[in-house]
Amino acid sequence: MSRIMIVDDETGVLNALRRLLLSVPCTYGRLTYALEVETFSDPVAALARAGEAPFDLFLSDYRMPGMNGVEFLARAREIQPDAARLIISGYADLNAFADAVNGAEIYRFLSKPWNDYVLLSAIAQALNYRELMLENRQLAEKACVQRVAPAAAEAAEAGPKVRWAADGSAIVDAGDKD
Repeated sequence: MSRIMIVDDETGVLNALRRLLLSVPCTYGRLTYALEVETFSDPVAALARAGEAPFDLFLSDYRMPGMNGVEFLARAREIQPDAARLIISGYADLNAFADAVNGAEIYRFLSKPWNDYVLLSAIAQALNYRELMLENRQLAEKACVQRVAPAAAEAAEAGPKVRWAADGSAIVDAGDKD
């Protein structure tokens, strides 16, 4: 089950998005994502919730009072850096698009009114991309451990040499020869 948070100051939009995401399959290729959706009309309340529960994806309106969508998604990224982030807007502002992608590392910028198929496809693609990034990170960490572990074991086995001086003091030889 993938958890999605939607933030928009218009309750009609929130209700329409929630209905769509809960009634139509969210698919990407052969993958289908079952969705759990939480909606918020207040970005501050949404950030508080993001601090309490994990989300796989954040979808935010761009223009909202008090905090725009880029600011919200940038702050959500600080709380949950591995969650995918999408922004939706009725305004075609190239500067806003650049800010969104660069400032909050947003996966995709969608337009209002949205096409249901495009929206569902973008969400599924973002969820799939997130899964691949997490899997790649785990594989990279595993490879790093496998590469470092033999060297660490060898170093531990060799370890520093301890010799005892005639007066009973310990002399530690770390193996460094200058």
